Amino acid sequence: MSKWILEPGHTGAEFTIRHMMVTWVRGHFKDIHGSVEFDPENPSSFSVEAEIGVKNIWSGEAARDQHLKSSDFFEVETFSRITFQGNTIVALGENDFRLTGDLTIRDVTREVSLDLHYLGHWKTPYWLEDGDHGPVNRIGFTAETVINRYDFGVNWNGTMANEGFILGQDVRIRIDAEAILESDITRIEKAA
Repeated sequence: MSKWILEPGHTGAEFTIRHMMVTWVRGHFKDIHGSVEFDPENPSSFSVEAEIGVKNIWSGEAARDQHLKSSDFFEVETFSRITFQGNTIVALGENDFRLTGDLTIRDVTREVSLDLHYLGHWKTPYWLEDGDHGPVNRIGFTAETVINRYDFGVNWNGTMANEGFILGQDVRIRIDAEAILESDITRIEKAA
């Protein structure tokens, strides 16, 4: 099975959570690194190891970002990474799968399942400062899940009138991933 390296510049994770009972707030992570074991000819065989750097969380509001980094939420000075290791996959269709693995947030690990959609395999350019070093093999995926933040010790909240809440407990997560065949990266690094 081939090994693919997640391309941090084109891989991201987004979460949404209910806010003040009336809207959804979004946050984004771009510091994502890891690898995927995958054969495009046999997509039902799949495993992934990924790390998300939490210190660069971005929600579009600096004060909220600082609060998210605090002990009320991610406590980034103690828990700087979110990790996921998944290797159990079930086909739901030609390009749709359910991937199950271990998600760790704030040193708490829980099994979660993601709905995974395979976007395909393409030969593409690979640009460096001195030009195109391609073609390289790329694959892409999207993945979605919903987790209960309380399961990971992220418990901060407040109440409002009429039994309302400041933040919901369910967090929707969406991941957009692009990966490059490891042997293509090795070839380019050796030629440089």
